[in-house]
Amino acid sequence: MDKHTAEQRHKNMQAIRCKDTKIEVLLRKELWLRGIHYRKNANDVFGKPDIVFKGKKVAVFCDSEFWHGYNWKVKQNEIKSNRDFWIPKIERNINRDKEVNTALEADGWKVLRFWGEEIKKNVKACADLIVEALKERDR
Repeated sequence: MDKHTAEQRHKNMQAIRCKDTKIEVLLRKELWLRGIHYRKNANDVFGKPDIVFKGKKVAVFCDSEFWHGYNWKVKQNEIKSNRDFWIPKIERNINRDKEVNTALEADGWKVLRFWGEEIKKNVKACADLIVEALKERDR
């Protein structure tokens, strides 16, 4: 059973953003401090990556664990309310992420995906992986 009233749940869901999330901003700040310039939420790149390096064809996605199904086989059993809605919705997100990866890679893009907790725990390591991908594109 949901611990929130319908009004509280509605307010919580309205507050969820699809861009400029805390994890995106954290990673972007680290890149900016390193002098790395990027585009954010590029509408003209399939999948609308969170961070884009168009010239080098590198797309970066910052995925939150809930919405993108981290450890899904285990986590789907933890959903207690409105399972008929949430499970198919998150599974569609997982499948869409795979489709986006496949389409971008087929078009020559390097796709990097980071989980939110990964960014929070070690943003420098995530930024290092992006830097390495950019360097690989120079070779």
